[in-house]
Parts: sequence; C-alpha cells; structure tokens
Amino acid sequence: MSSDLEYISAVDARRLATDILLALGLSSGHADSIARTVVLAQGDECYSHGLWRLLGCVHTVRMGKVDSRAVPAVDSSAPGVVKVDARYGYSLLAFREGLPELIGKASRLGIAAMAINRCYHFSALWPEVEEIAESGLVALAMTPSHSWVAPAGGIRPVFGTNPLAFGWPREAAHPFVFDFATSAAARGEIELHGRAGKPIPKGWAIDSDGEETTDAARALQGAMLTFGGHKGSALSAMIELMAGPLIADMTSAESMAFDGGAGAAPCHGELIIALDPKIFLGGGMGEHMRRAENMFAAITDQGARLPSQRRYAARARNRERGLPVQTALLAELRETLASLS
Repeated sequence: MSSDLEYISAVDARRLATDILLALGLSSGHADSIARTVVLAQGDECYSHGLWRLLGCVHTVRMGKVDSRAVPAVDSSAPGVVKVDARYGYSLLAFREGLPELIGKASRLGIAAMAINRCYHFSALWPEVEEIAESGLVALAMTPSHSWVAPAGGIRPVFGTNPLAFGWPREAAHPFVFDFATSAAARGEIELHGRAGKPIPKGWAIDSDGEETTDAARALQGAMLTFGGHKGSALSAMIELMAGPLIADMTSAESMAFDGGAGAAPCHGELIIALDPKIFLGGGMGEHMRRAENMFAAITDQGARLPSQRRYAARARNRERGLPVQTALLAELRETLASLS
C-alpha cells in the first residue's frame, strides 16, 4: 500500500461503494452487504479485501458472470443444517439471509452448519466469523476459490487460496478471530504488489516454468504456493473437500473451468459451522471461558499479539481520523462511478 493516502469518513466510503454497486445494476440488498464488508475491511487496514475489491466487482458484473439481482433461497428444513442457494449472486447477501437461521439452530442444538451454494465470492471471511462470535457462538468458515495454488511438491495449480477463518466469543473484549489463506499469501496481496510495481516475497509463488519468482506478473501467470509446505497443502485439500463435494459444490479447479477465462470472481460454495458454548458447557461455561482467557493472557502478557489485535487497533484508530485509502485507488473508484453514471 502506497504511503500516498487520503482519509475519508466511513459514511463517505460506504456511500461511494454503494453508489458504484447500484450503478452497476446490483440490487440494494447486494449493494448494501458488499459495501458494508469492504468498508469494514478498509477501516481495519485489510487493504487487499477493502475498497479495491470493488474494481473486481465491476469486472465480474461486466463479464456477465454474476446475477446482480439474485434473491437467495434459504432452506432450513434439516435439523442442524441451513442451506442457502445464492442463485449465482454474490455470497455476502446469501450469508446475511441465512445467518439468523444458523444462529438459531446452533443456539438450540449446540452445533449447526450453513452451506452457501452457487455463490460468487471475493470477500474476507473474518467479518462473518466475527459477527457470529459477537452473538456468543464459536465459528469456523472456509471456502475454495479458483485453482491458483500448486500442491506441495507440484508445479501446476490445483487448489484455491482456500481461506480458513475462526471466531471465539469473549465477554469483555473483541472476539478472538483469525482468517488466513492456506496459500502463502492472499491472491489480492500479489495483485496489489503488481499494481504498486513491488516485488513479492520469496516463497509466495513460482512462475509458469516452476521456478521461484518475486515478480508479481510472473507469479500470476504461474502458481501460488501453500504456506508451510505439506501442512498448508493438506489443509487446503481439506477445505476443497469440506466446502466443495461435502456441500455439493465446485472445487477450485471446477470453479476455474466454470469461469471459462473470464477472470471473474470465483463461483463455488462456502461452509460455515457455529457452536454454542452454553450448550457444550452448561453450568461450567464461566469456568471454562475463563480458562480460554487465561490462555489469551499468557500470550499477550509476554508481548506476543493475538491475530486479531492489529485489526481492532486499526479500527479504533480510523474511527477517529477516517479510513485511509490510496489516493490513486480513490481517484480510480470515483472515475469508475462517473463512467457508470
């Protein structure tokens, strides 16, 4: 991210995002859910999933790959499962529509899962698990993407970036949340390095000949790498299975084939699992949640950082001064809106 930044209010950022999405032809439900998420990410200084993602939305809609007015269909007939058919719309509205049923089922049964099918997905998962954790539940979310990532020991893409996110509720603090790609870096991070003309770190990707590269353009033409070698590769395979065949949706390779070279956002499924500690722990909930707090304190008391602390600090800081946005990106977004109007 360039140091050439402007600061705009969250209200103005939300209005800009919503205006672009509505001008694209998205329904108000899709526009609101997408704008909410990208503005939250921008305020948390997660730039690869912030306002920059609106440019990808413009491309995906223009390629005719997403139903911009799709109305998700929620099926809650199974005892512990919520199925949401996004009908080839964006995932974020489908998540919003199915969330009340997921929370309700988990609160009654102790555990429930939500499968979102036939959705276009581009966003971070942490806003979803954070919101579930804020309701008092433990949350786990995962999704494939496009096949951009080579398995450990291979040179050809098979997996997606395949993010995994987790949320843990805390009574007197923000939820404990992590969200990371099982690739060495998010795809968006490589794309942002390319936009900025910066080399990527070693270990992120290989070129089309299977050689390690620090050139973002060559990386995007080659294959990304998993983090932690075979460990990240195994986790990525697990996510392919759980958020693909298990919920009757596409793997990353199938999503890439479905895209047909359009370069649109990936189309696939998402699996979200929610667990209620009140039901698991009963009268012992207070004691065992305190044990979790003891673990968090053992981490932070020695100067280590919980994975969600940086985001929460950025959120608080930017609530006062406004959201930092790269000047060139802000200009591009405003020009995009003018071209759509």
